[in-house]
This record gives sequence, C-alpha cells and structure tokens, in this order.
Amino acid sequence: MKWFSSPVTHISGQIVPPGDKSCSHRAILFASLAKGTSYISGLLEGDDVLRTAAACRQLGANITRTGFGHWTVTGKGGFSQPDAPIDFGNSGTGSRLMMGAMAGYALRAELTGDESLCSRPMNRVLNPLYEMGAKAENAEDGRFPLTLIGSDQLQSIDYTSPVASAQVKSCVLLAGLKAKGTTILREARFTRDHTERMLTGFGVELSQKQDGDGQVVSIEGGQTLKAGDFTVPADPSSAAFLLATALIDPGSDVVIDGHMMNPTRNGFLRMIQKMADVELTYPRTVSGEDVVTVVIKGETGLKACDPPAEIVPAMIDEFPIFAVLAAFAKGETRVTGVEELRVKESDRITATVDMLRVNGVEVEELEDGFVIQGCDGKVPGGGTVEARHDHRIAMSALVMGVKAQKPVSVDDISMIATSYPEFFDHMAQLGADIREG
Repeated sequence: MKWFSSPVTHISGQIVPPGDKSCSHRAILFASLAKGTSYISGLLEGDDVLRTAAACRQLGANITRTGFGHWTVTGKGGFSQPDAPIDFGNSGTGSRLMMGAMAGYALRAELTGDESLCSRPMNRVLNPLYEMGAKAENAEDGRFPLTLIGSDQLQSIDYTSPVASAQVKSCVLLAGLKAKGTTILREARFTRDHTERMLTGFGVELSQKQDGDGQVVSIEGGQTLKAGDFTVPADPSSAAFLLATALIDPGSDVVIDGHMMNPTRNGFLRMIQKMADVELTYPRTVSGEDVVTVVIKGETGLKACDPPAEIVPAMIDEFPIFAVLAAFAKGETRVTGVEELRVKESDRITATVDMLRVNGVEVEELEDGFVIQGCDGKVPGGGTVEARHDHRIAMSALVMGVKAQKPVSVDDISMIATSYPEFFDHMAQLGADIREG
C-alpha cells in the first residue's frame, strides 16, 4: 500500500528528535560488556537498536525496559555462548559492532539478518578479525548468514582501515579490548567518534592522535568496562528530516531541540548553514556530547552548495535528504566522493537519483555521487518513489512531498521503524499531511 505526502501551506512547531541511533547501539552494547548495572535514558527504541539489545541478551546480559527510552542493563563483564542464532534484522551498525565485541570470547555464534543485511559486505570487518585470530564459517562471500568463531587468545594488530568507516574502526577497537597488547587503528579520514567518547565514559583508556586528515587510535587489551549512567543525545540523522521540512517551506517557524554538535556528525547542519539562515542557541553538554537548539524561520530561499570533501564523512547518512534540499534550492549542486552510499541499505546513489527523477527533478548520476539542478522552490512532485527497503529514502521522499507541487508517494514505509519510530507523529506535529492511500 502506498503512502502519500501532500503539499501543505505552513510548517511550524518545536520537536525533540529521538535518541541517536549510533549512541543507542553503543550504550546497550557497552553496558552489556560492563560488569554491574547501568542505567540508560533517551534510548532510541527503533528495531535496529532493539535487535542489538536482543543480541546482548542472548550473549548473557540482563536487559530491562523500565519506561519509554529508559533501560536498565546488568552485564557480567563479558559475553557467553548464545543458545540460538542471532538475527540482526536490518542493522548494519549493530551487527558489525557486535562482531568485534564477540570476537574476543571463546564462542560460536550463528549470525544472520534480513534480505537487505544479508546482501551487505562484511569482509571489511571480518578481515581485521581474522588477522587477530577470530575465524568464521560459511563466510566465503563475506556476507550473512555466517558463523563467527571467537577466541579468548586474540592478538593485537596495527590496522589501516581501507575505508572511512566508523563501523570498521569500532569493530577493531572492541576486539582490541580482549586482545593481548596494544591494538592500533589508522584511518585516513576522521569518522564519527562515538565509540572513542563512550568507551572513555565507560572507564576505558585509549589514545587518539591526529594523522593528516585522519587519526590513529590505540587501545590496550585487558581493560574492563565500568557500569554507569548514560543519557543518549538526540539523533542528528533524524533531526535532518525535521530541519529539511522546515527549510523547504518559505514561511516555516521551527525549533529543533537537543541537536548533537559532534564534529563527526554535524556535517548536514554545517551545510544547511551555508544554504539558508539557521540559528543555533542554548549550547550545553549531554553525556559528553555538545548539543544545541536549532531555530529555523524560512524567510529566505535555499542556495545551492556543494559539500566539500572534509564534510562528507560527517553527513554520510544524510545525503538522500540533502538531495531533497538541493532539489528545492536555486542553482546546481554537485555531490562527489560518496561511493560508500552504494553499499548502504540500498544503493543510495541510484535510489536518490531515481527518487528525484521520478518527481521531475533534473539529476545526473555519477559513479561516486550525483549532480542536481535545483528547482528554486518548485519541485514538480507527482511521482511514486521505490523505497528499496531503505528508511532514509522513504523518509526523504515523504519530506519532499510536503512542499512539492503535487503529492509524492512511497511504495513502502515499513522500514522507517528501524531508525525513527516517531517520524510520522513528529511530521504531523509540524503540519505535514502524510497518509495511507
């Protein structure tokens, strides 16, 4: 059944976005690895995070939901043999981080997921784990389903990541916690650093040194995580959809509270500051992360702006919704250096290009990005977008429909619950008209 997003006259409201998905995965995982009881608030209760919680339960942690976004986790200081296969659903982050965490224990774990996850490459995390001493069965093609065979005799490595990926970095660092000696991870470009920040919050000592445009992270094996309290900050990837909804309406009046300012995650916010008038107020710190309140009054149109290479990693998940803004902007927008999008939940380059084309936007697909000719506020709309089981494509299309000249429809919205269960409620609060048709 299709869902339609129809044009509306005015967007306004004040919203607190849901908890950050990246931090939510890590909060559950790190608390499960710790010895003792941790209290987590603000947890994103999307399907992906719930899959991570279920996996940690299978590995021995005691995890209880005590209220909306409030969870209690009692860990045993490590993982034990699961008694059934672990199904990660559609969660690439949860599966890759968990593989690193499991690799340092003497266990066998059958790992699987949905059709989308089983088509995504896992060699990028398996290869360093093999070097450290872990093994895998049925992993010839580097994809799920496979059986991970951990070892309590992992050896430390000095590893240069072949891709700019926080998942690869986190996997290696988590395995390094159980390895003998010092594990070193080198990345050519900075990626999101929630793992480093949050491990420090859980009592782990590590070293970070800048190296050109990237960094070198070192972690000593044998350290134990300490239980504690953690508040999950708001998710900038979810906030991006709300911000975009405000920005495409010339008369909007929107306040988004608790936006994370982590420099590895605020690339989208930095870009929209170049495209329109965006006010940042009330700076403060939540569980080690700087946050602000964002105020948008749609008094000016959007100006086209090409994302510079140094910002790309800090907004890698936001390019589908950024493309929607580019479609409404005045001028040409060229996005390059985002080939990583081809191995997300869908081929997000092709999916984004098709989303725009079917709604009357002139766009050229590149091998590593796309070029969009902005419509200066007059996106034709009227098309049906194939979501391709990708939550970010589905949500981006529905945002586009809010101010397109004709309604925009999406063929499937079921996957939105994986990352943003409150999406429809929050869009309705802003004044959007999204309904089943």
